[in-house]
Amino acid sequence: MLETSSAATPDAAAAARLQREPKYWGLKRHLLDLLSALPPGSPIPTERSLASEFDVSRTTVRQALAELTVEGRLLRVQGKGTFAAEPKVAQRLHLSSYTEDMRAQGREPSSRLLEVSELPVEAELARLLGIRAGAKILRLHRLRFADGEPMALETTHLPLGRFRGLRRYITSGGSLYQVLRERFGVELGHAEETIETGLAGPQESELLGADVGMPMLLLSRHSFGTDGRPVEWVRSVYRGDRYKFVATLNRPNG
Repeated sequence: MLETSSAATPDAAAAARLQREPKYWGLKRHLLDLLSALPPGSPIPTERSLASEFDVSRTTVRQALAELTVEGRLLRVQGKGTFAAEPKVAQRLHLSSYTEDMRAQGREPSSRLLEVSELPVEAELARLLGIRAGAKILRLHRLRFADGEPMALETTHLPLGRFRGLRRYITSGGSLYQVLRERFGVELGHAEETIETGLAGPQESELLGADVGMPMLLLSRHSFGTDGRPVEWVRSVYRGDRYKFVATLNRPNG
């Protein structure tokens, strides 16, 4: 006579696991299956229709959509809806301009100059730029695009005394590094870059077309010329749902 095992059968275990899963998780898995068959740019069902089809609350639907958006699988366009996203832009970490990076990936870069100003520098930034406190800097605040899609907000600080007349060359939206090289004879040699995470505030969300609270990648770059002199200090905010960074790592000698 066969003994009946007290352990749950595979089907029973799976059913128990499904019962323990949060409702949004099941919806998320369904949406991942749907996205695997959709080309980028395809609209997905509305929050109301998803809530009705899966018998869940709108809050549950929003949680699933929010996670997929952060992961770069969905693109939420304010006032238009939610769509299957293009793959994230994968940028390799090296010292190059935004313009150079986008063109290397076959994308068309463009910029909108939001603000250009000359202002006295505070002590810490003066130290980073190798100038005296109170000296003037040139600050460029730009919105960066790839194929017409907003990708990043970038604020660049440069010592004004070293780059007088620079502002008239950067209004066209071209590469700043190219202007520094061709107009001022400055070639970048190395940079120190820090990457952190943060959340989009009202200004970032409006300019980048993202939801308030969307995770962002925060980059700080301190660049030096081949002569070792500081050239710029840049603070950039990249959309976490559309951007990722890739680095090649080598083991240190010894």
